[in-house]
Amino acid sequence: MEKTKRYLSSYKTTITLLLIYAVAMAIATFVEKNHGTEVAKKWIYYSPAFFLLQFLLVLNFIAAWSRYGYVKQKRWALLAVHLAFVVILGGALTTFLFGKEGTVHIREGNRTDEMIIHTSNGVSVEKLPFVLELTDFRLNRYPGSASPSSYESDLLVHLDGKVLEAKIFMNNVLDVKGYRFFQASYDQDELGTILSVNQDVAGRTITYTGYFLLFCGFILVFFTKNSRFRRLGRQLKNLREESKHLVLVLILSIGTTALQAQTTENRQSAMITPEHAAQFAALPVQSGGRIMPMHTLSSEIVRKVYKEKKMGQFSPEQFLLSFLAEPRMWIHEPFIAVDNSEISSLYGLPKDYASYVQFFDKNGHYKLLHQMQIIYGKLPAERSATDKDMMKLDERVNIVFQLLDYSLLRIYPDPNDGTHTWYPPNVDPSIFPKEDSLFVADSFRDYIVEVNNSLQNGDWSKPGQLLAEIKEFQLKNDIGKHIDDGKIQAEISYNQLRIFDRCKLSYFILGGLLLVLAFTQLLKKRKWADGVIKILSIAILCAFLVHAFGMGMRWYIGGYAPWSNSYETMVYVAWATVLAGIIFGRKSTITMALATLFGGVILFVSGLNWMDPQIGTLVPVLKSPWLMFHVAIIVAAYGFFGIGFLLGIVNLSLTAFAKKSKLIRFRIKELSITNNMALLVGLALMSIGTFLGAIWANESWGRYWGWDPKETWALITMIVYSIVTHIHLVKKRDDLWLFNLLSVLAFASVLMTFFGVNYLLSGMHSYGVTDGVSAVFIYIVLAFTAIGILGVLSYRKRRYES
Repeated sequence: MEKTKRYLSSYKTTITLLLIYAVAMAIATFVEKNHGTEVAKKWIYYSPAFFLLQFLLVLNFIAAWSRYGYVKQKRWALLAVHLAFVVILGGALTTFLFGKEGTVHIREGNRTDEMIIHTSNGVSVEKLPFVLELTDFRLNRYPGSASPSSYESDLLVHLDGKVLEAKIFMNNVLDVKGYRFFQASYDQDELGTILSVNQDVAGRTITYTGYFLLFCGFILVFFTKNSRFRRLGRQLKNLREESKHLVLVLILSIGTTALQAQTTENRQSAMITPEHAAQFAALPVQSGGRIMPMHTLSSEIVRKVYKEKKMGQFSPEQFLLSFLAEPRMWIHEPFIAVDNSEISSLYGLPKDYASYVQFFDKNGHYKLLHQMQIIYGKLPAERSATDKDMMKLDERVNIVFQLLDYSLLRIYPDPNDGTHTWYPPNVDPSIFPKEDSLFVADSFRDYIVEVNNSLQNGDWSKPGQLLAEIKEFQLKNDIGKHIDDGKIQAEISYNQLRIFDRCKLSYFILGGLLLVLAFTQLLKKRKWADGVIKILSIAILCAFLVHAFGMGMRWYIGGYAPWSNSYETMVYVAWATVLAGIIFGRKSTITMALATLFGGVILFVSGLNWMDPQIGTLVPVLKSPWLMFHVAIIVAAYGFFGIGFLLGIVNLSLTAFAKKSKLIRFRIKELSITNNMALLVGLALMSIGTFLGAIWANESWGRYWGWDPKETWALITMIVYSIVTHIHLVKKRDDLWLFNLLSVLAFASVLMTFFGVNYLLSGMHSYGVTDGVSAVFIYIVLAFTAIGILGVLSYRKRRYES
């Protein structure tokens, strides 16, 4: 019995159980992809073995508290964090055993007192202790778009002889007698609502108590004197007092190349003056459910069609206006990107850029038409890489076609349109009021005629006057007041400043110089270098603040926190990584240098063609402050995990290649402590961010945990880094080599959570694999192969010298 107690309370058992827990969940996500959610839940998540595993984890935590005397030692932070997970698991069990989930469907003017419950055994109906009546359902869309901005239901609740009014919309919940109702969906004719409902007062209360304990526990971790984080800080301070030298063994160099496009004499003759192009760029246009400047629309067109940020010597707005003025010239110019040699050979197209007319045969038939009909007839999973490239090429050709007939230029707001739709110049003008129809029919065509005249005579006053008249028409007919001149100018400035490109270059240069200086300091101490290091550190801080300013501009322009899609999240991860470097830069210059370089690498990846930097609109469920904090905190954790990854590589490289000496051992220990502190911060942020996401989910649709692959892999990442930061407990001595190796390998779970789930697995976060993403995964595999070799070399060197 005593032996069983010792085994159950040992740290080795903790690590073993956590490892099994993480592996089981990882397997479940792939089972779900191949066999469906219900199979994954039946055989893994809700299986007796998985419940037993979680029960053993709870027993292990409790036994460890007793054996190692957490209460006697007054280690309240440690106790609070671990107790929180026990309480959270208890809340989850309560929800599983006693909670109820279902849906309620009501048509306008109708009543219901029934909740439909879907289970693995079928569908059942349960009576509600009150009656719900739907008086009105409203679906609000983004201006000129079919995309929903919000949907809401007006209800009457008939309860105990009283009638209560209530309104439900996304992130606004109705609570009645322990039942919570959430806006889930609606009927296609927009005359009925679908509400999700749950009854889980006990489970929710226990779980939220666990979340509160967790948040408090992590606050104590960073501020109580006897916490591991504070002890590591004291150790690092003592080490720095022994020596002020810094070790540098890793120099990263990154080069970028730029492609230059050439322009022809024909293009030069159609060059719009920069002054008038700027006036044209400021004209508001409706696209993608929002109002943007023509500057943004032209940039998006050039990026999609030409796959570069500018058209040779033409700025995007110069190209767009030149194309509209001289379409007969431009359709013969090669500017439509063709990046598949198989397609080029098959249709007789150039291998880089083709002209619009080259996509049509002598009889005017579209060359791709037949094949595109075949491709669109296939299921998405059946489409080959060449099929996908064909679809992208077809999209580029269609964009040019829509420029030729002006249909992309939605510049005329209709004051009588309830959806606030703006229309292009080719619209039937009769839909407008009689006094406006003539202006809509002629104004833009008159403008293009004057642009052509100005290209010949150099006098741009008349086109400028006509543009001003169009802008005046827009302001007069913008009944919804969607034109915001401040945002228009801010968006133009944002496009022109290219803030993140400049930050990327700054991070590469400053981070590289900081590494070089650290290397020269290692060879020979120079007083002047300390001053230069301070200057570089201040410059990095300035670049970081500019980076933050750029994110703030996106926030102001888009009206939402700038981490809602892949591109924005990558930009935020870069910012968080540099922030982590700045925080730990006071303790380790090499940490700041590596973090700065890594931030540059992340911004470089965000600028690749498969990342879309377009500022879009949000679906209703994403309009939640809980989501904003959830994403901000959880992605910030990635930055600290990235620091641990880089410091782990540095330490393994020192072990493998540096000559054995007391100084090297000292530096490995110093950087390992910094690594451990960074991972502890990352683990705290990851845990808090994950459970803030659970609160968001519960407040949005009534379920705080649904085993979606994204949330599951977030939990796996928490478990993996818990193992890494607790590995010192199972060794008789602090094995720095093992810790650093694990800190590197653990980053694979971050990559899986951030990239892999989106592109490899199923679920609400899945985007599907693209060619650009496939290439990134190949690079990741190669990188971890090199890391494996580095691990072996460092292990052999360590054993040989021990």
